[in-house]
Parts: sequence; C-alpha cells; structure tokens
Amino acid sequence: MANATTDRIELFLNANHAEAETHPVADGTALVFSRRCPDKESPNEDAAALIVSNSGSAVLAVADGFGGQPAGEQASRIALESLTESVKEALSAGDTLRTGILDGFERANEAINAMGVGAATTMVAVEIDDGSVRPYHVGDSMALVVGQRGKTKLQTVSHSPVGYAVESGMLHEADALHHEDLHIVSNMLGSSEMRIEIGTHVQLRPWDTVLIASDGVFDNIPTQEVAELIRTGPLTKVAKLLAAECDQRMRNPREGQASKPDDLSFILFRLRG
Repeated sequence: MANATTDRIELFLNANHAEAETHPVADGTALVFSRRCPDKESPNEDAAALIVSNSGSAVLAVADGFGGQPAGEQASRIALESLTESVKEALSAGDTLRTGILDGFERANEAINAMGVGAATTMVAVEIDDGSVRPYHVGDSMALVVGQRGKTKLQTVSHSPVGYAVESGMLHEADALHHEDLHIVSNMLGSSEMRIEIGTHVQLRPWDTVLIASDGVFDNIPTQEVAELIRTGPLTKVAKLLAAECDQRMRNPREGQASKPDDLSFILFRLRG
C-alpha cells in the first residue's frame, strides 16, 4: 500500500439518474444509481462515492442524509467529502484503506456535529482490495454480498430497533417492513454517540454481487428478494431491475407489499471475469 495514491474520485451529489452509471473499479465494474424520491421537488438527500487507487483497490460508499432540507443533503455531502479526503490522505501517507475509512467516518461525524443544526446521515462503505470486500457502516444503509446461486455471503445489520429485532429473531423481516418504528435510526453521523461497525473480509468470486444501498432499497424490498434480483444476469440489467422494482413499490404498492417513498441510492459491484 506504500506506493498507492488516489487515482480517481467520483462523487454523486444531489443526483437524479434515469439509469445507472457504469464505472471500472478495482478489477471489476461498479454501477451507481441515485435518484430522489418520486414526486419530490427538493434535492436528493442521498449521495454516493467511488474512490479508486492506482494499486487496484477502491472504496465504494453511500450516505443517506436526514434532518430536513437542506440539512440532510449537506450532511450526506459532508460525509462523503470527509471520507474521500481521509482515504486520499491515508493512501498518500502509506496507510491502509481501513485507516482512511475510519478516519473519514470520524472526520465526517465531527464536521456534521459542527453544523449545529441537528443534521445527520447514515453511511455505508466497502473496501475492495485484492479480490475481497469489507464493510464499514453507521446507521441503516446496508451492504450485501450475494453469490451466483443466491447464497448471502455478507449482510450488515441496520443500526435501528427494527434492525436489531430482526437480527435477534424477535421480528420477521416481512413484518419489519410494515413496522411503525421502521423509520427510527439509533446510530448516525452527527451524533456524539456515533459508533462505527466494521465487518469481516469476504473473498469474492467472479460472479458474486456486492450491493451497498440506502434504505430506499431495503425498506421496500425484503433482503431475500433483493438477493434474488441481483444474483444473476448482466450488471446493467440487474441495476435496471432493482431501480424499477423499488420505483414500482414506492409509487404503486401491491397488497401486502411494503411501500416507503424515499430517495434511492445504490452501488452494485462485480469482479471482472
């Protein structure tokens, strides 16, 4: 890592994509999609980022701001700008991506707190290096890794009362999507009690699919359905299917389906070959 530098940084702020953008990243391909809530006139409070080093490693990140306009949009922007600056500095100093990511979360938390307006944001980031993935997150934006046959190889736990209830087995996920407390988040950037959860490394196979996303995905589609949507087919087709299914459920829910209109952002990633 000593000779690594930041090769490319892509920030997606207040985006309103009609379709996902394709970017070469870390021996693979990433598709980025971010769109504001249906029928919403105010800015998209979600944001996304790609941070690519010249050594072939990368950091992918999604932030979901809240606290009302314009504070939510500012919080997610600050979070990703802080992350990109910290990763850039870490690589230049010969430090690890892990150091840069953790410093980025801490820097973002301090900067959002300093706004003094009650703004906050979630953030999920994954480190892609040497064919493996490792997640870092605060809040209920999630990371998911699915094998070609549908096996879930990695899934972060949402930092929320509902997320913990599902993880403990006290609440079924199908019921969680209709729970009255689904909107409550118990850990966020912009809080004096912010804590960063670090996941384990997972080695990727060529057809494994990595997804990081704001709750616009997971509050509308059960995780197992998301896994089925993303596990096979060209990544461009997967991105279209996921965006379309989220849009349909936000706009025209069917009986028994969850429906939570929200800003929507996700990044999909697969290794080449």
